[in-house]
Amino acid sequence: MAEEPERKIVKVVVLGDLGRSPRMQYHALSLANNGLKVNIIAYVESTPLTDILENPNITISILHPLVFDKGPKLVRYATKALWQTISLVLTLFVTGKCDYLLCQNPPAIPTLPVCRFYCLVTRTKFIIDWHNYAYSIMALSLPQDHFLLQLSRSVERWFGQSSDLLYDRPPKIFHPISIQEKHNWFLKISQQYPEFGCHGREVLNQPVEERTAFTWLVNGVVESRVDRPGLLFSSTSWTEDEDFKILMEALQVYETTYNLTNKLPKLLCVITGKGPMKQHYTALIRSKSWQHVTVITPWLEAADYPTMVASADLGVCLHTSSSGLDLPMKVVDMFGAGLPVCAVDFLCLDELVQNGENGYTFKNSAELSKQIVTWFENFPNNYVQNKTAENMRRELTKFQDSRWEENWNLRVRKYFEM
Repeated sequence: MAEEPERKIVKVVVLGDLGRSPRMQYHALSLANNGLKVNIIAYVESTPLTDILENPNITISILHPLVFDKGPKLVRYATKALWQTISLVLTLFVTGKCDYLLCQNPPAIPTLPVCRFYCLVTRTKFIIDWHNYAYSIMALSLPQDHFLLQLSRSVERWFGQSSDLLYDRPPKIFHPISIQEKHNWFLKISQQYPEFGCHGREVLNQPVEERTAFTWLVNGVVESRVDRPGLLFSSTSWTEDEDFKILMEALQVYETTYNLTNKLPKLLCVITGKGPMKQHYTALIRSKSWQHVTVITPWLEAADYPTMVASADLGVCLHTSSSGLDLPMKVVDMFGAGLPVCAVDFLCLDELVQNGENGYTFKNSAELSKQIVTWFENFPNNYVQNKTAENMRRELTKFQDSRWEENWNLRVRKYFEM
């Protein structure tokens, strides 16, 4: 009986939180599902996808962060980079040889030099997934002549020859869900966030067996409440390339407009994610005295995130792309779930969002506020707006025809010689 050929090994390097790196998790799953053994090297600060944890072809080597918050910013940056270099080098060599190494950029330093060094020593094929340019992100907060920015630009230019362009598509976990599934989700999340729980006036003569703020169960059938609030959803990494003041200003306009008209529902805005500027914006949210707009900022487990996306009425994306080249994965996922999106406009966004067809684009808070108010006017019984939403979701079904798996097999599989 012939022996089964030894399977090739891929190291997937994520110099960040694996749970907040959906794209690299999708890569790992695609590689494993194509018969390769995958070793993910990453920080694990939040829970990865269940499929990652349960896949027998995937192992995770955990990197441990250095907590050092004293001294000047430059000293802290250098210390962090040195620690990451040492820990990544040791982890790469301790975990043994592999056939391929796939890493994501950014961060460029020390990821690219360390991974290239390992690949040269072990004669491993080096593949980079260019999510964005690190130097263009640095340029948001550093002057153009700063030596860190120049260093990052040089590093990325040097390793650019190993890059590949990949157009993202949504994985199958992002898909439209039924009213029953939404009801079950609202019941679940209301245990932690009472804003999703039962409230509002009684409008039915028959007894309601079970209810949330958005749905109720009548005679064994789940229905949407006619007095339900609108559900606005956004996801962020709370970084400088997403200006959440735009959304805050738009929500203030919504609050003011609500007080001037009786045509708008109350609005629940859910903003998920973790990042360095979260405390700044949550403090700003707490300072508001809104009566008709509620903002919550939950951290969702990977398994719950797609359900939250599919349960919303409208999405908002404030990703602006420092390079003007990377398309926001969060919009890809929203589209996969059938959720129309208002997205801030930048250079190549029209490759993904066609204004008025599958979503809206905006340039400032005035445009965004107008889009949100129009969307929810006379909600949920606005015939014209419901037809617009229906047409957009019809366009999104075409987008959903191509999924991550098929796109990955078409564009990426060839780099791993399977």
